[in-house]
Amino acid sequence: MRVLSWNIFHGRSVPDSPRDLLAEFACTLAGWDWDVALLQECPPWWPAPLARACGAVEEHVMTSRNGGLAVRRAVAMRRPDLMRSNGGGCNAILVRRAGVDAHRAGRLCRLPERRWVHAVRLSSGAWLANLHASGPDVAARRDAQRAGAWLSGWAGTSPALLAGDFNLAAPAVTGFALAGGHGVDGFVVARWAVAGGLSVLDGGRLSDHRPVLLGLREPRH
Repeated sequence: MRVLSWNIFHGRSVPDSPRDLLAEFACTLAGWDWDVALLQECPPWWPAPLARACGAVEEHVMTSRNGGLAVRRAVAMRRPDLMRSNGGGCNAILVRRAGVDAHRAGRLCRLPERRWVHAVRLSSGAWLANLHASGPDVAARRDAQRAGAWLSGWAGTSPALLAGDFNLAAPAVTGFALAGGHGVDGFVVARWAVAGGLSVLDGGRLSDHRPVLLGLREPRH
């Protein structure tokens, strides 16, 4: 199994582009070989079209700055460079080539912004969770631990992976082992075996984060 994690920067590029970049992100994401994609800072209206472009199913959780979303969306679709994070946000999980049996979400904090962990259970019984932690380091470590606790409760003794933008390098999460990462984007696992290692992909000018891909051995029961 190949799991991708990517903070997509509210659909923005570096340098900024004064136009909607959904088509570029969708084409880029669809062109990579992955089974599950964990996306952070995703515009709330993007998960469904991204999933269609990638031949995937999606689950998402709304995060912060989503009040008056219709107005935010209208402006952000024309000038994402002006709206930035004020365009609204969500975290999304896209799944190819596997069934999704359940979706769960747990709140990590309310202030200064709402942060959530959410996860899917695949038909194999394995759980994969996605988060965007708060900053700075103290809050990031708190969110990572809370996310790990939520995921452990959902997964029980099943294989579990927690990944995303931890807002810190080499996160330590009780009950999980670090499986790799790049900068603040990382993976921690429980009862999974890393297979094929970690790759940092080239997203070109899309986002201010590099996409990170981890190979795992499919758990068997």
